[in-house]
Amino acid sequence: MSDRIVLDTTERILADLCPPEAVNDAENGVWPAALWEALEESGLTLAWVGEELGGGGADVGDGFDILKAAGGWAVPVPLAETLLAGWLLEQAGLAPAGGPLTVAPVGPADTVGLESGALSGTARQVPFARSAGHVALLASGRVLLVERDACALVPGTSLAGEARDDIAFDGVRPLRSAPAPEGLDRDRLMLVGAAVRAAQMAGALSRLLDQSVQYAQEREQFGRPIGRFQAVQHALAELAGEAAAAEAAADAAGETVAAGDFGASGIAAIAAAKARAGEAASKGAAIAHQVHGAMGFTYEHSLHHRTRRLWCWRDEFGNERVWSVRLGRLIAAEGADMLWPFVTGSRAA
Repeated sequence: MSDRIVLDTTERILADLCPPEAVNDAENGVWPAALWEALEESGLTLAWVGEELGGGGADVGDGFDILKAAGGWAVPVPLAETLLAGWLLEQAGLAPAGGPLTVAPVGPADTVGLESGALSGTARQVPFARSAGHVALLASGRVLLVERDACALVPGTSLAGEARDDIAFDGVRPLRSAPAPEGLDRDRLMLVGAAVRAAQMAGALSRLLDQSVQYAQEREQFGRPIGRFQAVQHALAELAGEAAAAEAAADAAGETVAAGDFGASGIAAIAAAKARAGEAASKGAAIAHQVHGAMGFTYEHSLHHRTRRLWCWRDEFGNERVWSVRLGRLIAAEGADMLWPFVTGSRAA
């Protein structure tokens, strides 16, 4: 599929099957079956898996377009997680299972190991674990596919009302297993996961801007739309700047993953994207709520579908502090004379 077809298909499905009511229902425990089935039948959920392994065979860049759209629509299913799980399995030549997937570990403190063919350890706050039929896992230098029902689950819920469950893998034997290719380790998974979350945040911020501009044009105060007041215009301009910065950084991170560039410059691009998107999430959500006033704090308004997810996503796969420190260390390692060439990308290859 071409990038335009992929994006158009994604937007059409989400516009038809992901209204605010579906997001609210999902938060209350109602699985949006029609939405998931449409995404799966279109091949979007396994876009990062090659056709020879049963996937959609789309470009990595197409997948990041899907992720931005999903973030904008506050999709209440593990679309991003299934994409990431598919990417992980694809790296080792493993075919994914059908249905929703999730991926582990998602945090640097998780300790999951493989010994004598059996797993041990716990992965914490795994996104959508209870909704997933299988878990793609990286442990002890191997990529694994595990049946989720074989694991012990401790339910948890994120600020956005989405499942963030702990999974205990004690004694669990994987359905499929293959050696991780050279270079694929936990750090690489964290990098790709950070790029995934940055893309989702960029999409959510773009939709926040659209919602805020529309509300400012419709809401009247003192006989005219509030969007005509200079203070509101300045706030919207600042929100536009945050959304644009997050999208530019997320696009750069997506291009880095697509190119397979996980050297110093690639790591810097992803670190900058996750840090900048996290900063934009904090500032952008606050501005959007200020523009909407009391209306934006009501459960009935869909603004919180995006702001609450932004607050969650900024912490997952490393928050802005984690990635800012990583970026600072990378730059420091280059030395003072290389600071400007490193930042501008003008250093010699």
